[in-house]
Amino acid sequence: MQTSKQKSGNLGEDIATKYLKSQGFRIIDRNFKCYWGEIDIIAQNGEEIVFIEVKTRKKVKGNLFGDPENAVNKRKIENVKTSAKVFLEEKGILDSANWRIDIISVILNWKDRTARLKHVINYQ
Repeated sequence: MQTSKQKSGNLGEDIATKYLKSQGFRIIDRNFKCYWGEIDIIAQNGEEIVFIEVKTRKKVKGNLFGDPENAVNKRKIENVKTSAKVFLEEKGILDSANWRIDIISVILNWKDRTARLKHVINYQ
């Protein structure tokens, strides 16, 4: 059984996936797991492979405790980079692939049943 946080996270990833497809991205994988962590979405945008971290927050009674993308710290990005390299190595394209890391933040407003999405390209 999923917790409320897991349900929100899954919904955020579904919203992000739909957005990416609408922008012409091709989804390669979701929830790729390895020793170093998990990559929420792996997509292709033209010739570039994009590793996407999705952060979802719920807006409650008009309050939001910071933008979701601010919850992505340096350690998390390092884990995503290492996991991305594992993925690329498994595919045999580590040395030849052009890739980047993006962040998608999703704010869910349960009252209005809406979502606000922000796409941060090439997050450093």
